Order: sequence, then structure tokens, then C-alpha cells
Amino acid sequence: MNGSFHQVPRVRGFSLVELMVALAVGLIVTGAAITVFLSTSRTYDATESLGRVQENLRVAFELMARDIREAGGNPCERGLPVYNVLNNPQGKWYTDAIGIHGYEGTEAFEGEPFGTGEGQRIAGTDAIEIKSAGPGMSIVSHVPTSAQFKLGTADHGLSPGDIAMACDFGEVAVFQVTNAQPGINVTVVHNPGTGTPGNCSKGLGYSAPPNCDGANGNQYAFGCYMGKFSGGGCDGDEDGTKNEPEDLWPAIISRLRMERWYIGANAQGGRSLYQASVRNDGGKLKVDNNEIVDGVEDMSLKYLLVGATGYVDATAVSAADWTSDKVVAVSIDIVLTGAGTPGADGKDIRRHLKMITTIRNHTE
Repeated sequence: MNGSFHQVPRVRGFSLVELMVALAVGLIVTGAAITVFLSTSRTYDATESLGRVQENLRVAFELMARDIREAGGNPCERGLPVYNVLNNPQGKWYTDAIGIHGYEGTEAFEGEPFGTGEGQRIAGTDAIEIKSAGPGMSIVSHVPTSAQFKLGTADHGLSPGDIAMACDFGEVAVFQVTNAQPGINVTVVHNPGTGTPGNCSKGLGYSAPPNCDGANGNQYAFGCYMGKFSGGGCDGDEDGTKNEPEDLWPAIISRLRMERWYIGANAQGGRSLYQASVRNDGGKLKVDNNEIVDGVEDMSLKYLLVGATGYVDATAVSAADWTSDKVVAVSIDIVLTGAGTPGADGKDIRRHLKMITTIRNHTE
């Protein structure tokens, strides 16, 4: 049998040297890809952390600045004398004036020492206390002998235990509501002898120091011209005729807002910016310490006084300047860190925010 045989070509594989070279090249390419991925991931994390820090700073600025701008505000007129009939007005929260008060890092809140428990203020950090009036309702009449206001609406929102203020073009008075039925009737009462801290007198007429001798104190009728009240109405002129148009002034009553901003310890063992606020809890006053922004390490506050050219620490502001509302602006320096979220350099992100807020309601 005649046949021909074709030789099959011999197949060659990779040599060991070629295989090692290929593996080395593959490892280099894979390593480069991993390096790019890790670098991109770190950059993304750093960018996200920076954005979160900057957003926290923005939130801190907006909320603090809003409260500071409104410090000392009342619905009537700025620069009015403020009369406080609360018992122990120099005690916790209850200062004589409506406005602003700063605390240096070495000065604790009265009755509240520095601490490291959750919500407690950290020693060495500045703080600020702010008081202002909320939305107001018109006062139709005020009988000082019975300590009763009659308001223009039953939907006034005032309840027993609320700290409130009344104002007209003569003065501002701070007191505690002792009886009211929001949504039911228009009467708001401010008798002494009940409530915490309670009123030392039913008289809301200005005096320095406050007149707490006896239940009546200094009689003053809000809405009456110069507070002159006799019998059943306002008598502000010379002919003795009551409740004439020239005898009457517009008068407003509103709930008082009392807040503090400070650096406190948080539940994670770090530091946060807190807002403490006083609220009425079933007729008793309660302080809520609200954590606003975490990672806030420090806060430095300085104050500008009327006629001054530079900002000063709280210790350089006299008691008279605080109570007479001479502070016109506040400089705030906040230090915030993104703990546990390092930046591109591997270190925790740390940012300063310095801002200046002007108080709208200061005395010119």
C-alpha cells in the first residue's frame, strides 16, 4: 500500500522564564491598579470627610448666628429698661436683662460645674447665653391689682410655668405665668407665690433693685400711658377720664426664649457643640441639652462693645455692659475635626471657622 505520512508540527509551550516574566508583568499591572484604586478611595473618603466637616461648620454657623442676631429682641422697642420679678433673678438662667452674656473658658455656668459626662460643658471652652422674645400677642388690657392680662386671642400658646415678657413703649417686664388656658380663654395671670422659680411680686413697675416688698410691689399697667392705672382703666392724662385714646399704648406679651451654646462631652467620648434651652414641662421648667454638631473641639468667643474698635474676651465686659445691652457683635472661632476620617495626608481633618455676627437688637 502506497501512502504518505505527514509529520505533525511540534507544539511548543511557554518556557519557565517566559512564564515568570508574564507573572511579573501581571503582578506589576495588578499592583498599579490596586494602588490607583486605593488612592482614589482615599481621595474619595477625604473629600467626603471634608464635605461633612464643612457642612457641620455651616450648620453650626447658621444656627448660632440666628440666635445671636435675635439676642435681646422684643416686639416693642430696643433700649427699654428691663424689670425682672422672678425669684432669685441672678440664679441659673434668670438674669436681670434680656440679651446676651458671655462665659470665658474658666467661668462655669452658675450651679453647673464643668464635667466630662454626656452633655456637660468642657473646661477651658467659651460659652454664650442668649435671651430673646418669641412671637408676640397684643395685650388688650392689664389689671395690675389682680395680676391679669387680657389678650387679643385665646390662641396665645402661653401655659402655667412659662417664662414670659410683656412690653410697651415704657418698659419690659419678665415674669412667670401662673395661670392660663391657651385655646380656651384670653386671660394670662402672673401672681406671686406659685411656680418655680415663681414671681416675687405681682407689680411689674420698673425699679432697681426690684421691689419685692409685699405682694403688690410697683404697680404698672401695660398698655396704659406711662402705666398709669386707676380703678377700672387707664388714666394717663390730667382730666381723669379713663381709657381715652391718648391714655393707651400698644402692648405685647410673648414667651421668653433662653438658650446657651457651649462645647460639651458627647456619648462617643468626644466633643460636640450643644444648644441648651429652657422649656416648660408640665408647669415645671426643664433644660434640654441638644447635641447639634459632633467633632467640635473648641470654641472661642470675643465681643465688640458700642464705640470700641476691637473685640475683647468676656472677662473684659462689665456686668453693667451685659445688662445694658452694649454688646453689638460677637466673634466666633470654632475648631472642628473629622475624627476617624483622615484626609489625603493620613491625618484627621481639622478646620477653623471664624465668623462675626452682628446683634440686631443692641442699643445704639
